[in-house]
Amino acid sequence: MNFDDKAKTWDSDPVKEERTLAVAIALRQRVPLAHDWHALEYGCGTGQLSFALQADLGRVTLADSSPGMLAVLQEKIIAAGLSHLHPLALDLMTDPPPAERYDLIYTLMTLHHVTDTHRLLKVFHGLLRPGGWLGIADLDQEDGSFHGPGFTGHMGFDRDALRSQLAEAGFARADFSTCFLMKKATDQGVREYPLFLAVATRP
Repeated sequence: MNFDDKAKTWDSDPVKEERTLAVAIALRQRVPLAHDWHALEYGCGTGQLSFALQADLGRVTLADSSPGMLAVLQEKIIAAGLSHLHPLALDLMTDPPPAERYDLIYTLMTLHHVTDTHRLLKVFHGLLRPGGWLGIADLDQEDGSFHGPGFTGHMGFDRDALRSQLAEAGFARADFSTCFLMKKATDQGVREYPLFLAVATRP
């Protein structure tokens, strides 16, 4: 998927907006967000989720590897006059991790695009302060119809397998809940795909 090409029209999809708001509500319910926290959204795209959460947090770093997405994000931040949101070009599979440490890291529909999820979870663990929180919203395991032929990422995740990966990466108290039911047109017609929110802490 070429995210640069999709950046300018990304926010015009009402399903994405509905999904974002559902995940934001779920995060607020399960993570004790604080106004002095520094948060990192990884794979932020145009920043929809961070815009939904920004009033609950302090400084927010929004990281993505797509220049097109980051350009749209920068325009949105300037238009909204939000001085505590900071875009960052970052691919944690190829770039060195930031020196900053965070109170919260969250992702939305990002993990299934990352080939080496175990490595990424270890990097997340290292980027969190002790007592910090991780929130991952992504697809439950599916049959490959969500992206269709040619997709090279993960076909969603088995919750038990991901829970084990989180434990292996050093996280504690990993807990899963269904946060959204996404409807999407596929070759087989409109299908429903559950999204989970996994929440865990760094001891």
